[in-house]
Amino acid sequence: MISEPEIPRDWLDDFEAAARRPLPLRFRYAFIHTYKPVLDDASFRSFEKMQDYRRWCDENLPDWLGYGRV
Repeated sequence: MISEPEIPRDWLDDFEAAARRPLPLRFRYAFIHTYKPVLDDASFRSFEKMQDYRRWCDENLPDWLGYGRV
């Protein structure tokens, strides 16, 4: 028989405290805006072809954003 791992008491306390918060407050805490260099610097961009978009990503975006090709 496989037993369930025991959940640490402080984790349960944190969960229960969060569950008591009103939903709008929980939503506010749930989403964290992270500035993304280059991507957030213009309101929109458009490209004629996917190839143009991929080239732009390769040339302009830092690798850590994950838009590069493997």
